[in-house]
Amino acid sequence: MRWLMVAVLVLAAPGARAAELQVMISGGFTAAFQVLAPGFERESGHRIVTVQGGSMGTAPTAIPMRLQRGEPADALIMVGEALDGLAAQGRVVPGSRVDLANSAIGMAVRNGVAKPDISSVAALRATLLAARGIGYSASASGRYVNGPLFERLGIAAEMQGRARLVSGEPVASAVARGELDIAFQQVAELLPVQGVQYVGPLPEAVQLYTVFAGGVASTARQPEAAAALLRYLAGPAARAAVTASGLLPLPGR
Repeated sequence: MRWLMVAVLVLAAPGARAAELQVMISGGFTAAFQVLAPGFERESGHRIVTVQGGSMGTAPTAIPMRLQRGEPADALIMVGEALDGLAAQGRVVPGSRVDLANSAIGMAVRNGVAKPDISSVAALRATLLAARGIGYSASASGRYVNGPLFERLGIAAEMQGRARLVSGEPVASAVARGELDIAFQQVAELLPVQGVQYVGPLPEAVQLYTVFAGGVASTARQPEAAAALLRYLAGPAARAAVTASGLLPLPGR
């Protein structure tokens, strides 16, 4: 009987170490995460519970607002700049940041319409001036598009009344419904949306690259599991999923 009890204990041990891991994640890394998370669950035995929200902004679903309300979180995956802002507020464990991927801003239009020319800065400017409605997000890409980009193109005044903030859903969803002509967002957030076609990234001369990163929440109940998840997402095995999602692997990975 003693050997049987030992065997039962050995078999039960992995389950005893398993944890429920609460992950808050913004849209840019979501597609890659959905591919990679099941592999981490199989290898670690942990179960991942995911909630989504913007990296920035005051929408109820935005990660900063979720944390402010005291929602549980072990790992945070979001725009690196926003993660650093939360770290400055004491909401991220110091030194826990792990960079995961680079992201470019792209454009999408509704299925069935001719893809506009954005191959150069001049072509992009002409395309925007011809558009009736342009959507942007409340996060890093939207802040850039509705500020520095329009200003650099010299069309900030013309975009007033045409450019619209889309919050609480992918910007391309409003384009798919025909409410807007053009969607600007991180490429990885445009590609999964049904009913739109991806046009391409912004021209290099006016492109803004954003680093997506992860960190361990200061209120984490499972900090070791959260750190292990971030290492997994940053590992070489994640490269294929990161690339397929529209993100850019970091140098050396």
